[in-house]
Amino acid sequence: MTAVEVRCHRAPTDGWACEVRVLDGATTLTTHEVRVQAADLARLAPGSDDPTELVERSFGFLLEREPPGSILRAFDLPAIGRYFPEYESAIRRSERRG
Repeated sequence: MTAVEVRCHRAPTDGWACEVRVLDGATTLTTHEVRVQAADLARLAPGSDDPTELVERSFGFLLEREPPGSILRAFDLPAIGRYFPEYESAIRRSERRG
């Protein structure tokens, strides 16, 4: 079963750097660095002050569409929308349900 582990810390700029591990049991399949700006967090997860849950949901979205090895190793969160135009609306819907 695939799981996602996310650890975010404040970046020197206006945002966070998140380390993401995609796991299969105890085995790390892939690792990723995701940068989240404060404006992106406010737009995609209004009222949240920590991007961890947003990044977890974003990786859930990605893993429904591609294998872990196809996900970029480092990217800014809005890059997902360039590959999957439905990303932002899907993430906003999942936030309201969450």
